[in-house]
Amino acid sequence: MLPDEHLFRREAGRMVSALTRMLGVRNLALAEDAVQDAFCRAMEVWKFGGLPDNPSAWLMATARNRALDLLRRERGEQALAPELGRLREVGVAQDCDPEEPLEDDQLRMMFSCCHPRLPEEAQIALVLQILCGFGVAEIAAAFLDSPAAVEKRLVRAKKVLAGSTRLFDLAQPAELRERLPAVQRALYLLFNEGYHGACSESAVRVELTDEALRLARLLLVHPQAGTPAAHALAALMCLHAARMPGRYDSAGEPCPLFEQDRSRWNARLLSEGLELLDRAATGDELSEYHLEAGIAAVHAAARRPEETRWAEIVPLYDALLGIRPSPVVALGRAIAIAELEGAERGLAELRTIEGRERLSAYPFYPAAFGEFELRAGRPAAAREHFRRARALARNPAERSFLEQRLLDCEGGLAADERGASSGR
Repeated sequence: MLPDEHLFRREAGRMVSALTRMLGVRNLALAEDAVQDAFCRAMEVWKFGGLPDNPSAWLMATARNRALDLLRRERGEQALAPELGRLREVGVAQDCDPEEPLEDDQLRMMFSCCHPRLPEEAQIALVLQILCGFGVAEIAAAFLDSPAAVEKRLVRAKKVLAGSTRLFDLAQPAELRERLPAVQRALYLLFNEGYHGACSESAVRVELTDEALRLARLLLVHPQAGTPAAHALAALMCLHAARMPGRYDSAGEPCPLFEQDRSRWNARLLSEGLELLDRAATGDELSEYHLEAGIAAVHAAARRPEETRWAEIVPLYDALLGIRPSPVVALGRAIAIAELEGAERGLAELRTIEGRERLSAYPFYPAAFGEFELRAGRPAAAREHFRRARALARNPAERSFLEQRLLDCEGGLAADERGASSGR
């Protein structure tokens, strides 16, 4: 049996963080190579022998041994006695308690990536790659950027990070607060990529949303990192994740919001999300995560689609645009306005989105035009928009959904033709 993507996402960041703590941040590249080699070794061994009793411990031990080999080969045992000693010590410590030290290492690595000499986009890219196992193409999709630009950003960022002597010390409250927003943003992007990202194979990747929520929960248990914004971030993740079971029918086809079986929503995650949102209300901080969680909470409260309180959602989008202006947020606002005030108003809002050229490769921008044109009784215009959206579809589920909307347009055109014939 081979290691799956979920195992890689869960373990890679833990292992790199642990090895980097032992080897020093200057040896980050070596730690990454050792972890990658461990997964390659697992693919060879587990294919025939099956999974070991404790895959996590097996991977960590293999990565540690590979790091020892790489260190000896590169610089010699005498020159690297301190690092080699720490590597041997960690083997004993983690055999006793494999979970707790690794979680602490991941928190320290998250904050190490958010070095003040790095721009926020570089900080987030580091977190996504080192802790979350993102490839360059995935990070580029999350930033709506080119892979070449992301690659250069990562190379420059790792050079800065390599100048540090050790992982970030969590017992520095002032510096921790300074770095916390970039950590939160990286986890938000990780969740977003899993929830409705650009993967060519699947519209939803539960392993990414699960990993983002796991890392967000790590922030909550730290006395300085568990801020109201951190609680709001975890709340919106829970509330969105709770609705994921209803987003697809039994055949795996995507269901629009108004057609979802809401009885399939995860009640435990809904409850956790609402409780976290209540905790986030302490103090006077109002972050983008508070507003997004508020929007998700309004959706969660509607037992039926027609009960959705769009009049509450639109002002939340207005406030969100004030805090974090972006074409994607503006698209969500336009859709909410269309639900509240009608298709024609929605079309007008779509046409005036600032920075809408950044949505040129995003299929749901032309799809929104198609939806509103269809509602306005113009199936021919809707069909052209849905065709453009289908050409931009990033995976089979999106393509299937858009093909169904094209069939709906054809049905509307046929009805128009019948009406015209009967009127002659």
